[in-house]
Amino acid sequence: MSVPTSPSGGAFLRPASGWQFSLYPDAGEGGGSYRRYVTKRSAYVPRGQAKDPERAAEEAGRRARTRLRRYCAANRLNRLGTLTYRGDGCHDPEAIRSHLGEFFRELRESIGGEAFPYVWVPEWHKSGHGLHAHFAVGKFIKRGAIERTWGRGFVHIKLLGDLPVGSGALSEARRAAGYLSKYVAKTFADPDARALGLHRYDVAQGFQPEPVALSGSTVSEVIDQASAVLGGQPVTRWSSSDVEDWQGPPAIWAQWGR
Repeated sequence: MSVPTSPSGGAFLRPASGWQFSLYPDAGEGGGSYRRYVTKRSAYVPRGQAKDPERAAEEAGRRARTRLRRYCAANRLNRLGTLTYRGDGCHDPEAIRSHLGEFFRELRESIGGEAFPYVWVPEWHKSGHGLHAHFAVGKFIKRGAIERTWGRGFVHIKLLGDLPVGSGALSEARRAAGYLSKYVAKTFADPDARALGLHRYDVAQGFQPEPVALSGSTVSEVIDQASAVLGGQPVTRWSSSDVEDWQGPPAIWAQWGR
C-alpha cells in the first residue's frame, strides 16, 4: 500500500483520534471535542444561503458570544458603561460605529496615549430613541474624561459588583461579558437588529487571548493538562454527554478561577 506524501516528498502523518482541547490561559477557560482521523471537508456556503438559516444564525451567535467572553475575561474588562445620544438620538448604524471608533481613539489620547483593551456593542432603544452603545474597559477612567470625549449625550459607567465572596476581576469580567453577550445575541436572533456588513461588536486590536493546544486520549487527560497549566481544577465543567440528542462530535468545556 502506498503512503501519501507531501509536496516535499515526506510522508503525511495522519493525526490519531483523540481529544483536541484549546485552552485560553488568560481567560481561564477552554473547550474541545473528540476528533477522528477521518476529516470531512467543509464546503463554502455564501452568506444567506445556509440550508437552515435559523440554526446557522444560532451557531454564529454562539461563536461570537464565546469570542467576546474570552476577550473580556482575558483582559479583565470589569467596568461596564453606556453611551447614549441627546435629543432625537442616532438612527444610523454606520454613524454610531464611526462615532465609537472616534470616541475610543480620542479617549486613549486623553488618558496618555497608551492602547488599552475595550469592547463595545451597539443596541437599539426599545423606546424608539435610536441607537446607544454598551462598552467595557478594565481600568479606572475618570467619568469626566469619558463625558468630555463622548460629547454627544450621556454617560454611565460602573465597576461590577454583587458577586459571591471571593470573586475577583475575572468573575467581574465574565459578568460584564454576560451582559454584552445578550446585546450581541439580539443581532443574530432579531432580524430588525441586524446590520448586515457591519460589526456586531468591536474590540481593541492586539489584546486577543492566545490559545494553547492540548490533546489526549480521554477527557480526564486533557482536563488534567489544562489544570496543570492553570494551577488548579476547573470550577465549572460542561459536557455534551449531558445533553439529550446532542448533534455533533463529543464536546467539553471548562472554566478555571474566580
